[in-house]
Amino acid sequence: MSEKQSVLAGFKEFLMRGNVVELAVAVVIGAAFTKIVNAVVEGVINPVVGAIGPKDLDAYQSCLKAPCSVDPETGEAVGIAIQWGSVLSASITFLMTAAVVYFVMIMPMNRYQQRVAARTPVVETPPSKTELDVLTEIRDALVAQRTSSEENDGATVGAPRDGGQSPKS
Repeated sequence: MSEKQSVLAGFKEFLMRGNVVELAVAVVIGAAFTKIVNAVVEGVINPVVGAIGPKDLDAYQSCLKAPCSVDPETGEAVGIAIQWGSVLSASITFLMTAAVVYFVMIMPMNRYQQRVAARTPVVETPPSKTELDVLTEIRDALVAQRTSSEENDGATVGAPRDGGQSPKS
């Protein structure tokens, strides 16, 4: 039973992480905005382009090979058509979705975060020591230890403490 609790607790912790929750919210809001933008593109932009040009934006195409037509006997398309109108429509939809998300969500959130950051005091911490700094300190300490031991009675590192004299018997 404790294993199930730990698995569930781990799953709950995973779900409650900020990134997962933010991603889920972004997907839901993005889907809603996409529906709105699709409606604007299909309901407003495509008809405006159709009023300016001969047809709806999705109907624009160019023939790559042979004249684009429908065979009256079989009902199949003849020729190879590149439907660049639908690509243009999808590109406009993407740009409008990105603009709405940026201007409605990202910009206000960035401004809010900047205001919060401006209110919080900045605690300046000294930069952490690197390996080179620690090695330099060790070297300096060893040099200082060596010079201080040489100054005391002229002894050198590793020399006997009695100044090199043999004990008297």
